[in-house]
Amino acid sequence: MTSATYQHCVIFGGKGYIGSFFAAHLLDSRLADKVYLADISESKRSTWPVSLEQALKDGRLVLVNADVRNEINAEDLPEHCDLICNFAAIHREPGHEDIEYFETNLKGAENVCGWAEKVRCQSIIFTSSIAPYGIQEGEKDESTLPVPVTAYGSSKLAAEKIHIAWQNRDKSNRYLSIARPGVIYGPGEDGNVPRMIRAVIQRYFMFMGNRETRKAGGYIKELVLAMAWVVAHQKEQGQNIVLYNFSSAVAPSIAEYVSAICNVANIKRTILNVPFIVVLAASYVISILARPFGIKHPFSPVRIKKLIHSNDIIPKYLIDEEYPYTYDLDSSFRDWIQDRPEDWLR
Repeated sequence: MTSATYQHCVIFGGKGYIGSFFAAHLLDSRLADKVYLADISESKRSTWPVSLEQALKDGRLVLVNADVRNEINAEDLPEHCDLICNFAAIHREPGHEDIEYFETNLKGAENVCGWAEKVRCQSIIFTSSIAPYGIQEGEKDESTLPVPVTAYGSSKLAAEKIHIAWQNRDKSNRYLSIARPGVIYGPGEDGNVPRMIRAVIQRYFMFMGNRETRKAGGYIKELVLAMAWVVAHQKEQGQNIVLYNFSSAVAPSIAEYVSAICNVANIKRTILNVPFIVVLAASYVISILARPFGIKHPFSPVRIKKLIHSNDIIPKYLIDEEYPYTYDLDSSFRDWIQDRPEDWLR
């Protein structure tokens, strides 16, 4: 008899950022005997937690080619599964046509839930997003009515409903937890927070009248701790469906992010405040000039527009259920720079 909570765990989209860190947490904490990373993408093993390489060698971690857009019949997957994680998604904005978000996020939800029926799995974790809330200003918790304004947000909201329908087909015995994470950052990640870190350190970051704009987010290691905690907690409490926001208890402002970056990097910076319209106009000019040459740059107009909108997300479920946070903004940055200092090179 295994002593682990899960004998077999399958993570769809498992070779990605969240999947690899969650796999490492399950294996390092002895919560799972064996974890399968099912994905179509090439694994970015340079960003993996170091413990996964050993798990791969000793057979506790298995890589499986599986495309969630199609019916799942991979022979390398187990015949029975104790926990399924659906992290497979098209999510980067900008970067995809509208139909691509729906092809992966909707069909993926249908096929993962169909495979869960096939292998008689009674527990699913699904990572959604805060994108279904849209661009409404003000605080938003789990009771806020979703008003998605992008294909990504709409596809994620629809995918949530598909997973809920799966749970409703056996309400008493199935467990579903849906996480809506804010901006996730950490070692090896290359999204909005690393871009901000580089901009501050390299002296090209500027405020655009958005010093107090709040951006909900959290550290990757906190996210995987929270996801594992919620699954255990909901079973203890008899909560068959849980939908929860994931972020720090209070969403930091842009100014607080900048202050934490400077503190951890041990630097001083004077940040200029430039009118938003000037920065937006410059981003269009840079994009037009760079496009013919295929030059990548951090000044996409879409990203610039995002910087002035608040994502003031309240993780009400985690607060009400007394989830024990491990990291705040400063401590997460310090842990990050200790794990992977090259991400913070000046």
